[in-house]
Parts: sequence; C-alpha cells; structure tokens
Amino acid sequence: MGHEMCGTVVEVGREVSGVSVGQRVAVNPAMDDRHHGTAQCKACISGRHNICNRVTFYGLNANGGGFSDEIAVKPLALVPLPENVPLKLAGLAEPLAVAAHMIRISGFRKGDSAVVLGAGPIGCALTFLLKHKGASKILVSEIAASRAEQAASFGADKVVNPQANSESSNPVISAVHELIDEDGADISFDACGIQATLDTAIACTRPGGTVFNVAIHERPLSLQLNSISLSEKKLTGGICYTKADFEEVVQILSERGEEAEKLITSVVPLANVIDGGFKELINNTANHVKILIEVNGEEN
Repeated sequence: MGHEMCGTVVEVGREVSGVSVGQRVAVNPAMDDRHHGTAQCKACISGRHNICNRVTFYGLNANGGGFSDEIAVKPLALVPLPENVPLKLAGLAEPLAVAAHMIRISGFRKGDSAVVLGAGPIGCALTFLLKHKGASKILVSEIAASRAEQAASFGADKVVNPQANSESSNPVISAVHELIDEDGADISFDACGIQATLDTAIACTRPGGTVFNVAIHERPLSLQLNSISLSEKKLTGGICYTKADFEEVVQILSERGEEAEKLITSVVPLANVIDGGFKELINNTANHVKILIEVNGEEN
C-alpha cells in the first residue's frame, strides 16, 4: 500500500541514466502505457497520461507501494527534490499535485474567485494553492470545526458551516453573495462528492462560470441540466496529475514549505500504522489533513 510516497534512491538499473544513488525523489505513482511497455493510447500520445486507458498506480493496484522498505519504479516516475525540500515535505507532493492539476485544467486565472466545498486533504490543498496562485476571494464550506480552522490557516477568506443555523436556506450561497458577488463565484470546486455539495457548487457559481468536480463518488448523483444550460455554466472534472503537476508543486514546496507543512497533522512509524494511521483516520477524521508514515526512519 501507499501511493503518496517519496524516498532515496538506493539502486539504479544498468540501463537507467539520469538517476543516481543517494538522490532524493518524490514518486508520481500513476502508471500509463509508457510504464507497461505497450503502444500508447490517444490520451498518452496527447500528453494526458493521467487518463491513459490502462492507468494503474504504484501502491494501489500495481506491484509495490510506499509502505514497503524498498520499491522498484520506472525512472520516468521520479521527480527530483530540491536540496531544501526534506522527505517529510515531499510526502505532500502527491495530494498537492492533485490540487494543482485540478486548478490548472479548471481554467483558473489569477484574480478569479473560488468556492471550495470540503476542507479535507484535497480541499485544504486547493485552498493553499488557490491562494498561492492569486485567487481574489476564496470561500470554503466545511462542517468540522477543526478542518474549518485549517482551511482558514491555508488562506480561505471565509469558512462557512453549511449546516449552521441560519436565516438562509443555504448558508454557503448566502456567504458567496456577501463575500464574492451576487452572481456567484468564477469557479466552484466540489471536493466532497455528495448531492448537497454538487447542488451548492452549481448554485453558487456565476453564469458562465465553472463547476469543477474533484471528488470520487460512492454513488450516482442527480443533475438538473437546466441549471447548467440556462446560465451556460461549465460542469467538468479531473483526475490525478501529470509529471508537470508534480514538478510545479515540488517547486512550491521549495518556496513555501513552512506554510505547506501545516497540512501534516501527524507522523506515525510504520509499526504503528494500524492504530496511529488507519484507526486514527476512521475515528478522528476531522482532526487530520495528512498523516505521514515513516518507513526506515524517514517520512513517506
């Protein structure tokens, strides 16, 4: 297990160039046709390797993962780390790359306003990167008080509890009108993936704006397409990342590592991964953004 990983190169294949023993790297776990040695699909040919027809992932559905002492990966999966980015910070590269990819393909431009629905790991990463990229206003919707505080610390201009007692039928939409504009935000990112957040995302996006799905859904949702067509809103989504997204966030970690480190809420040795990792997330999800697992004394 473990698809969010980084580490130190301990051995290099005879035919591998450009990689050296002792080099510190983050790993892009997405495996496309180039990894499998097959003819490249149209998505891969176009450079969109994240939507390859045969995409798999180290640590999820391919051999090896970050919870092992060592793992063999293709050299094209490696993203070298700057000297000032420790492995602890590099463990954030994968979730930050997800957020960076979503922001990039959403069409976001500096000065745009944004709504982020959900302040879990990806929601907080979105908030952090939107602030870094120059969003004019960021409003975050979050139920858990501890995660709401985290979202505020990552740059949200306002955090709203969608279940708060309010004179308004939807506190998030009211807050968007108050903070951003009566017409709504330029882009809404749904990082929850439930019916309520989809409906809110559509409702709080301005005419001609973009509703962007970040979440993976457990079940199908209902959609009234008139809410898209009649105001020409764009409904789209994204998945994962490309190597360019990893390279971007590694550079951001080099520049703003101290701020990004707040995403790490716990570091647990591999020997304690069940109680300190899995059970902690099950029982105290709202208290955490990202729990890192130490393998061989280094955060992975």
